[in-house]
Amino acid sequence: MWQDRIWQQITERVAALRPEMVRMQAELTARPALGPTNGGTGEVEKCAYLKTRLEGIGVPVTEHRAPDDRVPCGYRPSLIGLLPGRSADRTIWIMTHVDVVPPGPRELWSTDPYQVIEQDGKLFGRGVEDNQQELVASFHAVQALLDLKLKPNFNVGLVFVADEETGSRYGIEYVLKHEARFRNDDLVLVPDAGNEEGSHIEIAEKSIAWLKFTTTGRQTHGSTPNKGRNALRAGSRLLLHIDHWFRERYLAEDPLFSPPFSTAEPTKKENNVPNINTIPGEDVFYFDCRILPQYSIQEMLELVRTEAQKLGDEMGVEVKVTTEQIEQAAPPTSPDAPVVRVLSRAVKDVYGQETRTIGIGGGTVAAFFRRAGIPAAVWGKYCGCAHQPNEYCIIENMVGDARVYCHIFGQEF
Repeated sequence: MWQDRIWQQITERVAALRPEMVRMQAELTARPALGPTNGGTGEVEKCAYLKTRLEGIGVPVTEHRAPDDRVPCGYRPSLIGLLPGRSADRTIWIMTHVDVVPPGPRELWSTDPYQVIEQDGKLFGRGVEDNQQELVASFHAVQALLDLKLKPNFNVGLVFVADEETGSRYGIEYVLKHEARFRNDDLVLVPDAGNEEGSHIEIAEKSIAWLKFTTTGRQTHGSTPNKGRNALRAGSRLLLHIDHWFRERYLAEDPLFSPPFSTAEPTKKENNVPNINTIPGEDVFYFDCRILPQYSIQEMLELVRTEAQKLGDEMGVEVKVTTEQIEQAAPPTSPDAPVVRVLSRAVKDVYGQETRTIGIGGGTVAAFFRRAGIPAAVWGKYCGCAHQPNEYCIIENMVGDARVYCHIFGQEF
């Protein structure tokens, strides 16, 4: 750990970098990094800015370009900046994402979503919390060490990836296939979720299945239902049947997660017919399933299809079950993993918070590292307004989290 005198210098330097952190937030927000799935042109402008900033403080950068012909430049960029440490035996990786989600209806915003506004200790704008708060914090943690001419105990890698918001195929999934510097005994921190106190360290995630149900009957006039087969009635009955069946079958609980059980929620519903006096011949709805890791997601899918087929045969309609997304949960990170231990110590010393390990129902890019055999922890001190109108970050969270990273850089493990 840093000596007390050096730690005081680091703390003071990070505090002095506060105005620069605010300025970087404004620069990043003014460069909307929307993927093509969300109607944007990708992350190239934002990454070009970040590459210049990294090189400007003396951090060499590697750029990975995932081919994508849906964006004007033809690729989706991700960056890796590496700061050498006293020992090259291990690397501490901090991975954040540069892409954002669309702002949604402008009338729900009090300000321009792509222009940062500072008010009452907060920064407002799309992306300022998700995930720029931690991107900016990690960048300035490295800058603070460079300004003070200090070397971390181990290598420090900053990873800024594309495409996190829409699946990561063009982001960390591509990077892991083409970057040889990730090793099993490295420490990986993904600061992309957390709570207001900064006390939660996420080490496990549920499996995810987004299921699409299509019932196909026969369309007819509303006055002659005997000539058709009502796909909406069949779909409605199927929805209720699957909802009940799921609750009866998946009963296991795990207190690591909140909620501690598997969930399957009917969500999206597509339009069928535009007028009232037509009986629909097709009906489509979706379920969002978050399954405890001990269950096989593929087995669940086959069981759902069997149940759906039985009900379709009974009602004389065709039923198709397809997947929009399906991911078996990655192996959890051990609560005793080095990344958890060093993070816990840093949070305790910087924020005075005891931490606890948790699991979540959402999916993060930490899963890609865990599947590759590299333990990863998800953490951050967040107010929890990601993807919302009037998204904001608390400036002191950004500054404090930069201190947490500096603390980690000085630890032995």
